[in-house]
Amino acid sequence: MTSDECQNFDIQYSLFNIRYSIFCNMETVLRFKHEDLLDFVVRYMTKLGVPAGDAKIVGNVLICADIRGVESHGLHRLGSYYGNRISKGWIDPLTPFKIISETPSTALIDGGNGCGQVVSHKAMKMTIEKAKSAGIAAITVRNSNHYGIAGYYAMMAMRKGMIGISLTNSQPLVAPTFGRTAVLGTNPIAMAAPSDKAYPFLLDMATSAVAYGKIQVYEKKHEHIPIGWGIDEQGMPTNEPSLIKPGGHGALLPLGGMDITAGYKGYGLAVLVEILCSALSGGNFLTNVGGPGKPEPTGVSHFFMAINIEAFRPILDFKKHMDDMIALLKKSPLAVGRDEIHVAGEKEFEYAEFNEIHGVPLIKPIVDDLIMEGEKIGVPFDCPHVNE
Repeated sequence: MTSDECQNFDIQYSLFNIRYSIFCNMETVLRFKHEDLLDFVVRYMTKLGVPAGDAKIVGNVLICADIRGVESHGLHRLGSYYGNRISKGWIDPLTPFKIISETPSTALIDGGNGCGQVVSHKAMKMTIEKAKSAGIAAITVRNSNHYGIAGYYAMMAMRKGMIGISLTNSQPLVAPTFGRTAVLGTNPIAMAAPSDKAYPFLLDMATSAVAYGKIQVYEKKHEHIPIGWGIDEQGMPTNEPSLIKPGGHGALLPLGGMDITAGYKGYGLAVLVEILCSALSGGNFLTNVGGPGKPEPTGVSHFFMAINIEAFRPILDFKKHMDDMIALLKKSPLAVGRDEIHVAGEKEFEYAEFNEIHGVPLIKPIVDDLIMEGEKIGVPFDCPHVNE
């Protein structure tokens, strides 16, 4: 890396910290009780015909994202994606999923074009039950919809003393390396493993440079995105979020960015997710996956795996092993000017602990959207904020 590139990296890193500090500032964020937001989501979704139990699952997944600081996958999608598609009849609110094939350690589920969170929650629960006896279990789901943060389902297995894995394909938003149009989804990968005293390990990442929801959030905040997140319709890097739109107008870059910064690795990981999600289930793939603004079913596919640690070694020994690994990573020599090494998921667990005490953070534009979406269907957003 040249001196100019190092300087540019430090500038962008500093700008990120400034944005993060602003986001966390109590004056720019409204905070709400978890239970109040969940009550609103349940009222909103049931008004659209979603059973109350299923609506609670949807709400818990969305609020979990906001609590963990993943605002791109939180409540800002409630009306714009889920509410919009359900109200137009593009998602079946009853989520009539069915098991297509099954063995003691595997299953293929048709999601019935229902709520992605609902079928995914049920699929991971089934995966965990199978792994209790089989040791390792995997379930694929096809004909589903967006399921929220991948890490939610990986953590379901983690909390049962297992290693959890969750993958999903998605609408085409990412250009393959050397391409200029969106062919791949952001195709996230999540893997969670329990620990003893340290925070659990939770890798939850898109195989694109960022999730498209982050582009939307930056556009909503009227801010430029960092160079390396996306390209315009000519395939050139851009910092303008409005130039990255589904439907042929620009695209996200794979994880790693351009070819010179190893974007081909993110490209390969995205295809790996497609194989496990769509090829294994027989679901839609690549440009066949529908977008939120199209009337046909999106046909999103998911993959879930649970590894029963007790089938290999005592769970406590594994957790202590994880603690030792995490401690060794965090105690390794620091780069000049840095004060701590973090492990995947650590910042999000810290952020979640803070927000569980002080309230779920939502920026005002998202709150305004929730108020507007609620008014559309006669469900008032009457949650009091808890800012001091």
